[in-house]
Amino acid sequence: MPGKFPRVMLITGGARAGKSRYAERLMKARPARHAVIATGTAGDSEMAERIARHKAERDPSWEVIEQPISIRSAIRNAARPDRIVLVDCLTLWISNLMAEQRAIDNEIQGLKDTLQNAAGPVIIVSNEVGLGIVPENPLARAFRDHLGRANQAVAAAADVAVFMAAGIPLVLKGTLPG
Repeated sequence: MPGKFPRVMLITGGARAGKSRYAERLMKARPARHAVIATGTAGDSEMAERIARHKAERDPSWEVIEQPISIRSAIRNAARPDRIVLVDCLTLWISNLMAEQRAIDNEIQGLKDTLQNAAGPVIIVSNEVGLGIVPENPLARAFRDHLGRANQAVAAAADVAVFMAAGIPLVLKGTLPG
């Protein structure tokens, strides 16, 4: 793969800020194989439409791995030096883990370890949920807290961290790939 692509990149920001589109644009600019680990599930018609839209907009040559829970093993299996892997998204993964009543702190640490040992470049997309008001119910607060810890762990493991605002990438850490 010509040029150096970061080993791990976190792209975070608010909902509809252009995170996935930006990640895909970075991937398309690289002459590499591409894989997407999709964590979303079609729990209702609106989500089914979103998933269908993402599939239609994505390059059909990209391998799509639908994995709502076991993203660590999906990353281990998909990451290689000649392939960029996109995990879209951490936000839904945390929600899925909560629904399955998993030990989320253990899962987050396992993800951090997996990213640090990935055999190829990995981009993680995640929502930033810590900029708003404190949620009024315990489940929403727990979700915000888990995702905040997950984002911090991934940012610590990342070579590059980008915050998206209104479709504009703001580099928080590292240097964007040239």
